[in-house]
Amino acid sequence: MSPRTAGSLAPLAGQDPGPADGGPLKVALLGCGAVGAEVFRQLREQEGDLAARIGAPLEVVGVAVRDTAAPRGVKIDGSLLTTDAMALATRPDVDIVVEVIGGIEPARSLLLAALAAGTSVVTANKALLAADSATMHAAARGSGADLYYEASVAGAIPLLRPLRESLAGDAVHRVLGIVNGTTNFILDRMDSAGTGLHAALDEAQALGYAEADPTADVQGFDAAAKAAILASIAFHTEVRLDQVYREGITEVTEADIASARALGCVIKLLAICERSDGGISARVHPAMIPRMHPLAAVREAYNAVFVEADAAGRLMFYGAGAGGGPTASAVLGDIVTVGRNRLAGTRGPDASTYAGLPVLPISAARTSYYVALDVADRPGVLAPVAEAFARHGVSIRAVRQEGRGDDANLVIVTHIAQEAELAATVAELGTMEPVRAVDSVLRVEGEEGA
Repeated sequence: MSPRTAGSLAPLAGQDPGPADGGPLKVALLGCGAVGAEVFRQLREQEGDLAARIGAPLEVVGVAVRDTAAPRGVKIDGSLLTTDAMALATRPDVDIVVEVIGGIEPARSLLLAALAAGTSVVTANKALLAADSATMHAAARGSGADLYYEASVAGAIPLLRPLRESLAGDAVHRVLGIVNGTTNFILDRMDSAGTGLHAALDEAQALGYAEADPTADVQGFDAAAKAAILASIAFHTEVRLDQVYREGITEVTEADIASARALGCVIKLLAICERSDGGISARVHPAMIPRMHPLAAVREAYNAVFVEADAAGRLMFYGAGAGGGPTASAVLGDIVTVGRNRLAGTRGPDASTYAGLPVLPISAARTSYYVALDVADRPGVLAPVAEAFARHGVSIRAVRQEGRGDDANLVIVTHIAQEAELAATVAELGTMEPVRAVDSVLRVEGEEGA
């Protein structure tokens, strides 16, 4: 690397200040799928603007792929392509490693090797960060390198940096939102067009919103990883993926959608991170929200997140949460920031986990609930059902019953209750003679402070 210019900031231990003679900052790109191809395209097309914003040009010196002969969405000189990702990630002349491979391995080994060499890292890898952010941050801290990952949550929506920097002087007590575009599209189609879940999923796949294997989306794994990252930053506490309660949307039925509509609600898959007196919680599950709630108006594959803080109040972040273009936008934003830091010989803010708050189980969560029961259609059924709720300290807010021959559908909406109390109630209802089945249990958010 070139010598540092006079008067520039002294570099942190282990970090090269980067080129000071107008030479380029060298970038290694790991992965060239939909996001990687878009990152490469934008780096090439915005070359002049990015150089002006950073203070030095960017030069992509290599692109690691599994198959150099495979077709990809952007034209790349064959001399840049390599299948040896480790050699590229640890090249001594590389300033910034950009990882868009995804998954835990080999991404973790590649990024730890890059960080150990003092090379700054930009990643979109939510799975890795949710599983082992502590190790990644420790490696960055030890070498004085940057670790940025805005693209790991909510695509192009600037969300992590406001949480980590803009709200650093405030106390965040809740983060609630839609962070998975695939499931939002599916639930929106079920509500607006009366489409069944499987037909809506087929449509999402045809439009490119869902992968051929949609498990990570529809089972809530994708949203849960993002919730872990959001909770960690918002509450200054390490939260791992295995500490996030998760339910997907596969059990949401057309009957649930119809019931929500009758109650003036819509069903969304929500990520909810909360701070309480006892600690913090992070959960992902389908929930009913009133149609008047701003999140109810989030349609198609868009994302939206509410952040509630003591001084700032309620803030809403909305936009495209996935796709090659939006995700690449967030990646490039991080590249610009990291590039500026390299030139200055400094690094961005470290992970803040000083609070070390306990992560509470789902049983401690408090919200309202929707419970749908298949009961015998005869007089006197409601009384024992109501008594079961009362025995477990769950207060009923509304009841709706529809008869259909010998059976009836009984819908109960509760006031705010603890999850453990509701679970005990449902367990008892399942043993009661007049209750043929507990058809559905959904949480209700956005009412009575829920």
